[in-house]
This record gives sequence, C-alpha cells and structure tokens, in this order.
Amino acid sequence: MSFRITIKRIIFIAIGCLISAVGINAFIIPHKLLSGGVSGIAILLQYLLRFHLEYLYCFLIYQYFYTVKRSGQGICNIKYIWSSFFSFFLTMTKGIREYININDILLSCIYGGVLNGIGVGIALKNKGSMGGTDIIAVATKKKLGINISTLSFGINIVVVILGSLLSSVQTALYTLISMYVSSKMLDKTLKGLNNEKMLLIVTDKVDEVSNFIINDIHRGITYLYGEGAYTNKEKKVMYCIVTLNQLEKVKAKILEIDNRAFITVLDAAEVRGKGFKVPLM
Repeated sequence: MSFRITIKRIIFIAIGCLISAVGINAFIIPHKLLSGGVSGIAILLQYLLRFHLEYLYCFLIYQYFYTVKRSGQGICNIKYIWSSFFSFFLTMTKGIREYININDILLSCIYGGVLNGIGVGIALKNKGSMGGTDIIAVATKKKLGINISTLSFGINIVVVILGSLLSSVQTALYTLISMYVSSKMLDKTLKGLNNEKMLLIVTDKVDEVSNFIINDIHRGITYLYGEGAYTNKEKKVMYCIVTLNQLEKVKAKILEIDNRAFITVLDAAEVRGKGFKVPLM
C-alpha cells in the first residue's frame, strides 16, 4: 500500500471517529441512551461506575489487542491502531453538550444514530476498526466456540437489556431506535451514496435495445450468454449499469421496443470504471 493511500485512510478514520464521538457526546449520553457493541458497553459502565468513557474505551481496546496477540490470529495490523482516535475525540468533544442541548429524546436517538453510523462506516470503509463487539467476540470464541456474528448480536441484546434495568424500558426502546438508525446509516455509508442500478435484460430485439443504450444513454453493455430452461434456446443476457436518473427512461424505451422483454433491476453498491465517479473514500 502506498504512503499516500495510508495517509488518506488515516485522515478518513480520524474524521469518522470525530463524527461518531460528536454523536455520542451530543445526543446519546445526555439522555442516557446506549449504542451497539463495545462503545455501548463502555457507556453502560460509565453510567454504573461514574468513570470517564474514554478511559473505559481505551481499556477495552487494549484488551482487544492483547487478546488478538495472545490468540495468534495475526490481525493486529497497524491500520487498526488508529481506532485510538475515538478515545481522543470522546475527550475533545465533551464540551459540545453545553452548546447542543436537545430535550427531545426521539430527536437525540435519531441524530445520535445517524452520526454514529456515518462515523463508524467511514472508519470501517477505510480499513479501520473502532473496536466493535469483536473485542469480546475474539476473546470468547476460542473458549466457547460461538460464531462471532452470533455473539456480537447477543452482546447488543444484553447491552439493551442491562440498559433497561439501569434506567427504564422506555430508554431501552429508544436505544433500539438509535441502534437501528445507526445500522442503516452504517450500511449506507459502506455501500456509498451512488445511485447506480444494474440491469439484466433478456429480449428478442437485442440489437435495437443495445443501440439505444449505447447511442442514446451512452452506457456500455456486456453480453452474458445463457439458455432458456423451458425453450432450450440460447439467449444473450444484456448486462449494463445506469444511473438512477436514467433508469425510468431505459425501462420505458426497452418495453417500447419489446413489450415482452424481461428486465431485472438490482442495486449496485459500488461502481468503478469509465463514465462513473471514483468513490471519495
């Protein structure tokens, strides 16, 4: 990996940690809400022990790297060390609570979830790690043999249950809203904000459709060769990528050319190549 790419990733990881820290300090903590994973556990311990959140988080991160080193899994890469940015920004953004005072708990759990999801997504997309439930999952998988994804889900459930015992069921339900919003924003951030759609087209008028897409829409086409299971006839399956703005025009024109055409539209999470923008992150 080049030095330039490494520096860019470090910068984006730091930005992601800053955004997530702002979301937690400005919206999550003031209403005693929780977040998913290890950050949620650290917040819960802060409520119980009255200890500084950033110190608890640093301790959990340390335990993670210690466990990884002991387990010999070899994933303690220098790129993951930059997750310590998160603890730093948790300290630096404490004062934001004095400037952002949202009394509406629903607004707080929504915006806290949005910022936390975006921040974590930016860090993960740049090969960083903000700790996550893998800290505890790695520590226990070797002994218990439980799948990491299953254990991570269970940890989040336990965090919510403990949170409900600590404060109230209502707060726990708001926490679930925040976690849901955060997961959606995380997914959107990882997939990118691109609006490209993938089309798979089966038609008997291949030449007319391809001429329209190439000459009018200015998009390329790749032919995939298939065979109909019922007719046993060979067919060309047209594969192409279009933007969301072009989608309706393309579908309407294809059906105008061949009203029996078969069109499948799929989301394209990330598209790279001629005619498409290179993702920023």
